[in-house]
Amino acid sequence: MHVGILGGTGPLGRGLGLRLAVSGATVTIGSRDADRAAEIVGALYERWPDRGLEIRGGPNEEAAACDVVVVATPWDAALPTVRSLADALSGKLVVSVANALVKQGRELHALVPPRGSIAAAVQAELPGSLVAAAGHHLPASDLEDLDRHLLADLPASDLEDLDRHLLADVLVCSDRAEATTRTMALVGSIPGLRPLDAGSMAAASAVEAFTAVLVNLNIRYKAHSSLRLSGLDHV
Repeated sequence: MHVGILGGTGPLGRGLGLRLAVSGATVTIGSRDADRAAEIVGALYERWPDRGLEIRGGPNEEAAACDVVVVATPWDAALPTVRSLADALSGKLVVSVANALVKQGRELHALVPPRGSIAAAVQAELPGSLVAAAGHHLPASDLEDLDRHLLADLPASDLEDLDRHLLADVLVCSDRAEATTRTMALVGSIPGLRPLDAGSMAAASAVEAFTAVLVNLNIRYKAHSSLRLSGLDHV
């Protein structure tokens, strides 16, 4: 699979790109500035020279040409970006990870976009694409640290205590069953991430907004918390 990440030079885009590449995907990190994308990819190879990564950098247009596309731009750039690439994205799975957050003093506050969520607005811009919302609560710094042990790195005897080794639960929302199924498969290909079907795109509003709570907790407690739901051990 070839995964393109629009606006992939930020922490979450880099982290997802790394984890997907380690899991066997070919990844294109896209950016408005192709030189910036190449610089970021060079730094990733320099940090992880022996991981056999298949990552390249290029303009967003190259990322949009991939099999699956992740929208990891800043939230206020998501709609202009996908609008300009609508033809290239038609018929493809498009996963929105953007959160509409603004800083107020020392806190981040969630904004409510006109359609309720950034993902729903992306869906409206791309009627010919399979759009899903996912990945909003992922701890980017943990994703970028490939030395952090995830499920695939652990002996089978340790996997009995799933919660201890789970990096994060990933809530997936979409109005299209195919988009949900394919996004969950993509997320599930990354060891340590557990995809959960959170329902229709209407749920994306609450999912995106809750990111502000997690970020503020991390700031307050100097932590890297993520979302992990109890009572779902059978999933």
